[in-house]
Amino acid sequence: MAKMAAEPHHLGSPGSKAVAEWILSKLKSWGLNASIEEYRVLFPTPKERLLELLAPEKHTAQLKEPVIVQDPDSSDANQLPTYNAYSIDGDVTAQLVYVNYGLPGDYETLKKMGVDVKGKVVLARYGASWRGIKPKVAHENGAAACLIYSDPKDDGFYQGDVYPEGPFRPEHGVQRGSVADIPVHPGDPLTPGIGATADARRLPIDKAETLTKIPVMPISWGDALPLLKNLRGPVAPESWRGAVPVTYHVGPGPALVHFKISANWDLHAVYNVVARIEGSAFPDEWIIQGNHHDAWVNGASDPVSGMIALMEEARALGEMLKQGWRPKRTILLAAWDGEEEGLLGSTEWAEHHAPELKEKAVLYINGDSNGKGGLGVSGSHSLERFIHEVARDIRDPQTGKPVYEALREYRLERAKEEKDRRELRERPDLRIEALGSGSDYTAFVDYLGVAALNLGFGGESSGGVYHSIYDTFTWYTRFSDTTFVYGRALAQLDGTAVMRLASATVLPFEFTNVAETVGRYVEELATLARKEGSVDVDPLKSAQETLAKSAQAYEEALTRASNSGTVFRKDAADLRALNKLLYQSERMLTAPDGLPRRPW
Repeated sequence: MAKMAAEPHHLGSPGSKAVAEWILSKLKSWGLNASIEEYRVLFPTPKERLLELLAPEKHTAQLKEPVIVQDPDSSDANQLPTYNAYSIDGDVTAQLVYVNYGLPGDYETLKKMGVDVKGKVVLARYGASWRGIKPKVAHENGAAACLIYSDPKDDGFYQGDVYPEGPFRPEHGVQRGSVADIPVHPGDPLTPGIGATADARRLPIDKAETLTKIPVMPISWGDALPLLKNLRGPVAPESWRGAVPVTYHVGPGPALVHFKISANWDLHAVYNVVARIEGSAFPDEWIIQGNHHDAWVNGASDPVSGMIALMEEARALGEMLKQGWRPKRTILLAAWDGEEEGLLGSTEWAEHHAPELKEKAVLYINGDSNGKGGLGVSGSHSLERFIHEVARDIRDPQTGKPVYEALREYRLERAKEEKDRRELRERPDLRIEALGSGSDYTAFVDYLGVAALNLGFGGESSGGVYHSIYDTFTWYTRFSDTTFVYGRALAQLDGTAVMRLASATVLPFEFTNVAETVGRYVEELATLARKEGSVDVDPLKSAQETLAKSAQAYEEALTRASNSGTVFRKDAADLRALNKLLYQSERMLTAPDGLPRRPW
């Protein structure tokens, strides 16, 4: 971690290339066959940033995070300024309106209050949604520009001591981040659906669908204070009030702001590092695991804490190879670049290799940030039972109990309703959350239809340094996984999962939990349909019942074959055919034409 988080290493920077080359050298030194795959992507970097309060008083925003003397990395050169990537350029002067979290329901509340945001600059606070939703919804409601600030009620002094005394965001800490319209498609805005190789055919920038429609800028609560202070109009609803020391009004005005931003719209290199361990029996069945290596600044927590677990796993696999071990299936370990800016490295790689991946990818295991606390697990429900079987064999560093049992207890402590506690005690497998988007699993599960898992520990190492200059080795070793025991546990968990998957005679996909989860979704849809009164969900219920029967029949057949030993006596061709049916099952849940208005 000290090495990879020593310098800022955002996409396109010398630091990012240096980190990629260092990872490559380590993988090779451990005996792994590894290489760098390079792509060229659009990545705007700030050229001009200005935010002024013009009336009723004058103030110029700082737009800079101050150095903290106790943390030497906070003064590193080559830090990216505070900004939101893929915001369009803009120069706007308008009255200000406070819109809470900037979600659709917030604008409905404003309309009921008689407040119109058309032509205004809206001020939203971070939280309650992915940041890119805020400017999108602002534009849909007619706003001319969007500011996003970090309210101390969410991750600042209201939660605890701020950095460096504590882990939370200081007054002028800012959350950088991409605001590209990733729900339309992640990856390079200019090459949707194809890998962004050097010779790829690119869209003109003005045809890119995922750039924002209005200019956007992130600011600190320190810079938001004079803006909020000079708002009048109705007092904000109680649930809208944060912890900035003012009375929260929504406006519009009399605060009048001038907001100007422009960027250098250049192509930059993406450096993905990929190591390959060839399978001995089924080389065309691929177990893929990845974590990104790029950061907005130094990125000790995000992403290096996850990357070091992957590196430790790679080192251990290298040692086993030297001792004669070989996996039956091919293992690919990837260190992605450009995740922060829009899942760029993983998406371009997945698009570039899509035909082969659709045939050969068994599943993808993703990591990102890792801290201390309970295991966070989300993914494809066909892997729910498998990952919990692995978690039963790994020890939780804090309690010494199996990670699975520690997670059950963690959830029981936080369950608010008796029905939830009862299920936690009685259900054979803990539920895992479904995957949507937000990290490098997106291209695999949403685009390719590859089953995926997202794993990492956390919940007891919260703070407010996310995407700031304070996400450093100093912060991490003071306030997160200070002795790296959870990093070791994650390496053990991931490594055990990868080895079992790579060596399994029959892949451990299980479908009764899939059917049950789909049944819950159908019930939710049925409830909505009863309210709407115009949707017939009976065919969906019938299909779910068929799925449940088929899942149960497969489980019973597999149990009989395993108990009798017949499954282990099948020849390679039969096993290959069976396993392909299993890992292709997720593909069958993927609509080839995509979603309405989102063909990617």
